Amino acid sequence: MNHTDLSQSTFDNKPKFKLGVVVNPFAGIGGALALKGSDGAEIREKALAMGAEKKANEKMAKALSILEALSGQFTVVTASGDMGETICESLGIPYEVIYAADAVQTEGEDSERAAKAMVDANVDLLLFAGGDGTARNICSVVGTQVPVLGVPAGCKIHSGVYCVSPSAAGQVVSQMIAGELVSEMDAEVRDIDENAFREGKVIAKHYGEMRVPAELTYVQAVKMGGKEDEALVLDDIAAYVGEIIDDEPDTYFVMGSGSTVGAVMDFLGLENTLLGVDVVKQGELIASDVTASELIALTHDKPTKVILTVIGGQGHILGRGNQQLSPAFIRQIGKQNMLVVATKQKLQALNGKPLRLDSSDAALDAELAGAKQLALLRDEVTALRDEIRTLSRQQSGL
Repeated sequence: MNHTDLSQSTFDNKPKFKLGVVVNPFAGIGGALALKGSDGAEIREKALAMGAEKKANEKMAKALSILEALSGQFTVVTASGDMGETICESLGIPYEVIYAADAVQTEGEDSERAAKAMVDANVDLLLFAGGDGTARNICSVVGTQVPVLGVPAGCKIHSGVYCVSPSAAGQVVSQMIAGELVSEMDAEVRDIDENAFREGKVIAKHYGEMRVPAELTYVQAVKMGGKEDEALVLDDIAAYVGEIIDDEPDTYFVMGSGSTVGAVMDFLGLENTLLGVDVVKQGELIASDVTASELIALTHDKPTKVILTVIGGQGHILGRGNQQLSPAFIRQIGKQNMLVVATKQKLQALNGKPLRLDSSDAALDAELAGAKQLALLRDEVTALRDEIRTLSRQQSGL
């Protein structure tokens, strides 16, 4: 095994912090291909046959690379191959493999067995990359025995055990290693029925709780699935977007996933892919449930705008359920052609937190950062601004 030897002599001077690393290498491979998930061998095989890229290790690398400055203050125990060993080897991080998968095509059971090995090794933190399915697997074995933290890499991220981005996960882990973050809190593990998901139905279930670091800036909230009495709000937003579509007959409008965008489609009288991406032009549906590559080809050299919404309770506008909106597509249309729509209640539920970007391209996220105008219920914009100012004063102690 070609890795840094963590023999008895190494562990005689073991660092203060033991980090467990587990990667679900197939997490998220169905997202950009509009497959609504990656759970199950059949879906994974279909995604790989369609040319899907495995990016979970890339996301874990973003998290672990932040720990470089703390080298020597922690050790890593991990699973074999693409479940952790490969990325540790590539980053030059000393590690010990304590679980070996039987096959290259790993299953949920491998995540569970790897997690069990981490618990038995008494890790200080189990850092795992995946989606809600992976969180379910980990939770079924770990429960609240050891603290965990998720690196978001899946198609579906409804659970509260994940950080808002891979880099944020690295920041939290670095704080824990340095002893700057010692508090923990319980967070929900939730997952949806992927078969129902593909039929446009969101059926989310609570599967348990795990302990996570209590760093609310970086750890995301559970996705809000409740409905508010907001029919008038959504009608106003839909009418606003409808006016833009009418005023720009030559523009392709890419309708991102989510219930708020769904309300716009209902207003237009068009069939909506609730958990996918559709394309509209001149008030007509010209493409439904498109993949990332189809979207780029369809809109190449054409005036294009994308309609996005905010994930309730989390604040993400990219990287959660809309991986079809790839970095290449966003760069192709430009920041100025991104229209974010949200209800006042969705923004208030963020409690002053910013909108989040997790496009999987850090440079693009940095380019998109900054102030962004949102389409809200227009007669409430002033009131919302005042409330945000009041909240900011309270948080700053003024």
